[in-house]
Formats: sequence, C-alpha cells, structure tokens
Amino acid sequence: MKFPVPHDIKAKTIPGTEGWERMYPYQYQFVTDDPQRNQYEKDTFWFYDGLHYPEPLYPFDTIWDEAWYLALSQFNNRIFQVPPVRGVDHRIINGYVYISPVPVKDPAEIGARVPNFMERAGFYYKNWDALEAKWKVKMEAAIAELEALEIPRLPDVEDLSVVTDGIGESKGYHLLKNYDDLINLGIKCWQYHFEFLNLGYAAYVFFMDFTQKLFPSIPLQRITQMVSGIDVIMYRPDDELKELAKKAVALEVDDIVAGHREWDDVKAALGAHRHGDEWLAAFEKARYPWFNISSGTGWFHTDRSWNDNLNIPLDGIQTYIGKLRAGVSIDRPMEAVRAERDRITAEYRDLIDSDEDRKQFDELLGCAKTVFPYVENHLFYVEHWFHSVFWNKMREVAAIMKEHGMIADVEDIWYLRRDEIKQALWDVVTAWATGVTPRGTTTWPAEIEWRKGVMQKFREWNRPPAIGVAPEVIQEPFTIVLWGVTNNSLSDWAAVQDIADPDSITELKGFAASPGTVEGRARVCRSAEDIRDLQEGEILVAPTTSPSWAPAFAKIKACVTDVGGVMSHAAIVCREYGMPAVVGTGVSTRVIRTGMTLRVDGSSGVISIITA
Repeated sequence: MKFPVPHDIKAKTIPGTEGWERMYPYQYQFVTDDPQRNQYEKDTFWFYDGLHYPEPLYPFDTIWDEAWYLALSQFNNRIFQVPPVRGVDHRIINGYVYISPVPVKDPAEIGARVPNFMERAGFYYKNWDALEAKWKVKMEAAIAELEALEIPRLPDVEDLSVVTDGIGESKGYHLLKNYDDLINLGIKCWQYHFEFLNLGYAAYVFFMDFTQKLFPSIPLQRITQMVSGIDVIMYRPDDELKELAKKAVALEVDDIVAGHREWDDVKAALGAHRHGDEWLAAFEKARYPWFNISSGTGWFHTDRSWNDNLNIPLDGIQTYIGKLRAGVSIDRPMEAVRAERDRITAEYRDLIDSDEDRKQFDELLGCAKTVFPYVENHLFYVEHWFHSVFWNKMREVAAIMKEHGMIADVEDIWYLRRDEIKQALWDVVTAWATGVTPRGTTTWPAEIEWRKGVMQKFREWNRPPAIGVAPEVIQEPFTIVLWGVTNNSLSDWAAVQDIADPDSITELKGFAASPGTVEGRARVCRSAEDIRDLQEGEILVAPTTSPSWAPAFAKIKACVTDVGGVMSHAAIVCREYGMPAVVGTGVSTRVIRTGMTLRVDGSSGVISIITA
C-alpha cells in the first residue's frame, strides 16, 4: 500500500490558493523548516477524517476540530491514561483534516499506564449511572448559559443607567467579554463531550477484543449485534415526528400536513381546520428541545437545525403519514432486533467452555450495554442542541460586524478564524469608542472574497483518503471501530485510487456493518436537502449520516457510506432497523451516481455496481 508523502502534496499548491495556510491555526501545517517535526510527519500515517468533515473546513468551523483535538487527547493521555494510545494528532491540507492516532510504542510504558487506567476508568465504570446523571446536569447548565448569553449591540450613546448606577463598563467591553464567553463555552462543552466518550468506546473495545480472542473467526458485526436493541434519546427527535404523524391522522389533518411542501403553507392551512390548533400545539411542544437537532452532523455552520428550517421535520412527518396511510408500521423493529441480539448472544455464550471466561464475557457485555446510551446520547446534547444554539449566537456576532462594515454578509464570518474575529471586534469597539472608521472595513471584505475562491478550489480538489507511511498492522481500536480504517480498507482505498477511470469500477468494499443483501437504485445524498429527494426503496449513498436523517431510514433498502466503522451512526441505525449497511468504503460518493443499480451485501461488505 502506497500513499502520497504529505509534504509533496503541500508543495503542489492549487493555483490561486497560494497562502491558504493563514486560514487555519499554524500548528495544523505540515512543515519543511523544522527537521525533527518534518521527519515525524513523514514517518507517520495520516488518514482523511471524512467521518467528521465530508467537506473542507471553513476557517471558523475549525473550532470544533481544535476542541476535540484537545479533549480526546487529554482524556486518553493525561486523565485516564488509556494504556495503548495517547491522543490523536491533526493536520490540514487544502482545507481537509488528516489525523493520526499516537500510540504508546514501549510495552513497558503500556504496562506502567495500566494501574492508573484501572483505578480511574474503573471508578467511572462502577459509578457510571450516577456520574452520567451529573454530566447531564452540567451539560444542560452549559446550554442554558449559552442560550442566555447576550451579544450586545453598540449604541450611539450608552444608557443613562451606566452613569446613575455607577456601572463603569460599556457595551463595547461586554461585546468583547461575551464573545470570549461564547468561545469558552464551546470549548467547555467539548471537555464534557469526552468525559465519558473514550471510556464508552473502550468498553466496546474490551468486549470485542475478549470475544475475538474466544472466537477468532467471529465477524465484528456479530459482536456489535450483541449490543443492539437499546433505546437512546438520539432516537427521540425521530420518535416525535412519528407521534406527530399519528396525531395528524387521528385528528384528520393529515391531508393538510401532507399536502404542502413548505411549512408556512401547512401552518396557514391548519388555521382553518377545527383541529388545526391542537396539532400545531403538539408540534410546538415537540420543538423544544427535540428540534434542536442539526440537519447534518452539527460540525458545520451550514448544518442548520430543524428549528431553523421546519421544512426538514415536515418532510419526515409526511414520510410517516404516507407509511401510516399504507398500513405500514413506522416503529423500529425493536422486538425483532432484540430477539436476534439475544439469540446471537446465547449462541456464542453457550460455546464458551470455561466458567471464568463465561463470567468475564457476561461482565464485559454488561458494561458495553451500560455505556451504550451515553455513546449515542451525547450527540444530541453536544453536536446538535449546543451547536445549533452556538451557530446562531455567532450569527449575532456577525450581524454586529456587518453593521460596522467589517463583512458584507452575516454568513461571511465563517471565513475568519476565531482569533481573527476577536481582533476584528477589538477594531470595531475601539473605533466605535473613538468615533472613527474601523481599519477592517477595507481589509476583511477583500480577504474574505479571496478565501471564498480558495474554498471553492478546495472543494474541487481530489483529496487522497490517506497520506504518509501505512503501518504494517493497524491495531489502534478507535481507528478501527469509529473510522473503519484497517489494513484491508487501506488496500481497497489504494486499489481504487490507482484506477484512472472511476466509471470502470464495478465493485467497492467496506466494513460489513449490518447484515443482509439487497438490490436497488442508488441515491447519493450529501445534505438534509438531498434527503428530501429520496424515493421509497432506494439505497442511500452518503459521505456519512446524521441522526437527523432518521426518517430516511424508513424509506431506504440499505445504506452505504464513505467513512465509518462498525460503531458509526450509519452502522448502529441500520442494525436497529434490520437493514444492510456497508460503511468505510472511502470513495462511494465519488464512484456511485444517483440512478445506478447496486447490490449491497451487508454481510460481506461488498457493493456491486450492476448497471450505470
């Protein structure tokens, strides 16, 4: 397996993007002027983090990458001391994030870290429920603080109360302070995000590792099925849509709700129906907090929430109304999934010879089931609820910058780094205080226009799935279960990368994430808006999937993604719906086009392109 040298790629600057490095933090660059760092980078294997970033990163959106760069690594390496791995290193090339888990190479050091890990992680595992309840309180408090945070506008003259109450502080000062508070809340939120997450995945890994040692030929898919059928609040937004669909049918307003593509038209038409107000009241009740769910992964400012675009949940409700009218159940087949889970678990458990091994199998499986809800639920609190509010608070900051001529449009703020925004706000408030024009009115608009062009060129770039020196054996567990990066997947990616004509490819391989084999028409979707075009019985092909796409799983036959392992969102949801899934293909959205006929084998991880 051979992948490009990172510094060779960086040296081949895309024409028109010279100087793009200033759009991102300096530590994200592959370097040539530091021999020691340069050699480390050349000797390291880096893979594209398409699980989180299917598109190049806007400069401001890098905040969440910085946040998890710190949080994941600190909990792994400095707080819990996970024995075999430190943290995850990050770089950016042409707007795309490449990451590399940093292993603990010395066996003696791995052994020395074990006692700390057992003591610290053991405390969390033993007190998981109580600590998770405490986490929920902390997280909801952070969201409440965020929602209450004021982004003050700058008045021509401060209110008289500043004088009569002896306040001694201006709105300019509070704009600067509250921007800092906004950013710091975002970073704190991601501290909470990883408080449990690594331990949750570690519990899976311990169970997988132990089970694979007992049964060397067992597929990972079988192991993950033993932890399926557990209800989590990440399904709650979708459940709310199902309940609203049922209520629409019961109140006989389903013709109105299903008869308009735009939410405003539905709302207006309901006003004339005798039960319209009752259904609208139920809709409003469901919105908070459950519609604070992103239309994408929540990692990008472009991922607007359902509350920002009510056409998205409307489309889901309409899908479920159609199912109900056809007499089709809209509930997840939980009983069947649990029955299959229990059957598989009992089948393998009965094959264990030793009482001691059977006891450990039960304990590790029990721990994996205990942590499962957090591993999914944290997404709602962080990437969806918190992020949805955060992006809109940033738009309030942007409105002030636009008002003072620093940017031409509110959405232009995303082309600036967070530290550049702080500098620009200092420019604004000091110019406001002094009664002069901010210097940024003549510098930032032109820079932003240039960056828009750079971002477009980044999107057109054919980024490699991996760079650097591939290891002989990939053993780091999180890399395998989350990102789906294994020696086999690297070989498959390299093989596809070497094919000059993508149209000549007739077969792709990925992780066998959920069993079953189907044939059907492909639909390539990259956003929630694309999801609205999905037709009944199609096969969803996407870079990755989001919890807000849940209604789509009521329509599709199977799911194929570019990135992800057996514990990725697409893999988990497809197992819950009992439909085939292949994840971690690396290139499915670049090879497959809408309209192609596919055969998806979720048991072997093979996708066959039958007709173009």
